[in-house]
Amino acid sequence: MRIVVYPHVLSIGGSQLNAIELAAAVRDRGHDVTIFAAETGSLATTIKELDLPLVLAPPHRVRPSMQIACALRDLCRSENIDVVHGYEWPPSIEGFYGPLLSDGVTVGCTAMSMSVAPFIPSSMPLIVGTEQIAAAARTGRSGPIRVIEPPVDVQSNSPMIDGQGFRAEFDLDDRPTIVVVSRLAVALKLEGLERAIAAVDLLADQTGARLVIVGDGPAHQALASAAAKVNQRTGDKTIILTGERADPRSAYAAADIILGMGGSALRAMAFAKPVIVLGERGFSELLTPDTAEMFLWQGFYGLGDGNTRPEPLANILAGLLQSESRRSELAAFSRKFVEDRFSLTGAAERQIGFYEEWMRERPSRITLFREAASTAAQLLVHKARGRFVRLTGRQAPEDFNAVDEIAKVAKFSRQSP
Repeated sequence: MRIVVYPHVLSIGGSQLNAIELAAAVRDRGHDVTIFAAETGSLATTIKELDLPLVLAPPHRVRPSMQIACALRDLCRSENIDVVHGYEWPPSIEGFYGPLLSDGVTVGCTAMSMSVAPFIPSSMPLIVGTEQIAAAARTGRSGPIRVIEPPVDVQSNSPMIDGQGFRAEFDLDDRPTIVVVSRLAVALKLEGLERAIAAVDLLADQTGARLVIVGDGPAHQALASAAAKVNQRTGDKTIILTGERADPRSAYAAADIILGMGGSALRAMAFAKPVIVLGERGFSELLTPDTAEMFLWQGFYGLGDGNTRPEPLANILAGLLQSESRRSELAAFSRKFVEDRFSLTGAAERQIGFYEEWMRERPSRITLFREAASTAAQLLVHKARGRFVRLTGRQAPEDFNAVDEIAKVAKFSRQSP
């Protein structure tokens, strides 16, 4: 097959990194894979290292963009593309109005957000990251919905990576080190990260523990302010913000304990680290054999009961910091868990099977043109709503990662139809 993979951005982030690594794994199984991107970013280096061809879209002002849709259509024509795989909704909408409507090229979508945009055409094949999101998305959609949990390259992410250089760079010495590798977004991330800072502040005097936050994004200033207050109180670099690192593997390797969510939590497991999963509304839960099934259903994220005080997270951290044997036990479990369930090679085989399924089960032209009209109308409403929120001085939520949207998905249990 000749495949175009289109991540929604090329900045550091779980969805786009998954797209690129999975594209390389599919290429390694004998398929012709090209990366298409709306604009360049730090992950362009990763694409080059993986020896994947990269095609950049022409200049554009908004997303989704008809200029991009036309450029994607032209690429499909010139390269005789069989499948366009968009990650998140803007690339998928551009693929729908470009190569799919124009020439009938197969277009599918992976949505790694915590809920699925309702205006993604119903007949478009969809991949999501958890069984719970799939159960919610199946209400009202006619196209196939499949699950691929965020895959992990367990060879390049492994306990063999050396973290001593990272520890030396940030003067971590031999003190207990808790690491978060995350995009510093407001939605999904900020509340949990602020809670992590407060929890480590509670433990700092007794344990000497430090929290290292690796990443960048719109929540950086708020987190830097919270970190500065803690560091002033302790008279030490208790909270360290490193900024974004194109290759954060040494940070994972340097950690004694990792806090994370989604793909970051999974990568932490590959390094054989004990992992505490963060969410919103006070959610924090240690990955153990007893909690693994819960995470397989809902993903490595969660909504708590609204108690956002730092003490529950501090108690989990304290238990781990006090017991080296417990950390070792959970580290071994983490590595085996990710090897058995989340390997990149297994995900690539499933992805190829989905491509073949997509090409066999194409919607009719009548269905496509009907959905083109309804999608355009719903997208206009979505854009207008976001513009209104910004005009009123509020910060627009990050699409379908808003906590209210996640709460709707969280209502689906394993028994849901």
